[in-house]
Amino acid sequence: MRPLAELSSQVRSRIVGVLADIDDTITSDGRLTAAAYMALERLYAAGIMVIPVTGRPAGWCDHIARMWPVDAVIGENGAFWMRYDGKAKRLRTVFVGQPPADRQSRIEAIAAEILAAVPGCALASDQFCRVADLAIDFCEDVAPLPRASVDAIVQRMEAAGMRAKVSSIHVNGWFGDYDKLSTTRRMQAEEFGISLENPVERERWIFVGDSPNDVPMFGFFPNSVGVANVLDFADRLEATPAWITGARSGAGFVELAEALLAARKA
Repeated sequence: MRPLAELSSQVRSRIVGVLADIDDTITSDGRLTAAAYMALERLYAAGIMVIPVTGRPAGWCDHIARMWPVDAVIGENGAFWMRYDGKAKRLRTVFVGQPPADRQSRIEAIAAEILAAVPGCALASDQFCRVADLAIDFCEDVAPLPRASVDAIVQRMEAAGMRAKVSSIHVNGWFGDYDKLSTTRRMQAEEFGISLENPVERERWIFVGDSPNDVPMFGFFPNSVGVANVLDFADRLEATPAWITGARSGAGFVELAEALLAARKA
């Protein structure tokens, strides 16, 4: 990982869009700061596309798509994308894959097993807003759990046939062969007519994130960026971002936005 400051202005000036994780990437300690929101506004106003790619639930993403300065949002680690048409005043939602008919009962059973087996964890407080996955909280609204407990949650989800990914606050599990990257590629093609299979096109996008569930994106985008707190998970990243900000969380996102905007002015 090289310092973001070393990313050339020539490369930065060619960037047309930012794909960004939300928790501890755009937000800081669970809060969306004024500076981070202003960075979103400035990118959007400059004509740089902004698309959050998050593990957060459908209920949150509905709000984000409608009210944030973004072009679309991918939620629940790739279960769907949402795009709001301001002129038509209509929200378009596209779900990826077909969940099993008994998904909800299976999720409830798996959740009960995990909660009984891993002391200190809890259902994520946003679980009621979810349509596709199970989120188990290991440090957002509970006291931080040790790594062994987080690994135990992952193992129980996988044993039940779920895909499991660790974010900075939750372990997310779901039924289906998708993730942040696969849905990003499909959404770009279907929604915007952009083929990320084209290496030249891929280099015009930046992804910024902070945790293991961002690994597919880090590995795919040559100009991927980690906010400084990605180092907290350094030993759990199968692929690392090419660049790293000097600041953590939302301040790191602001740092990236400033670098892109400055290249536009040069």
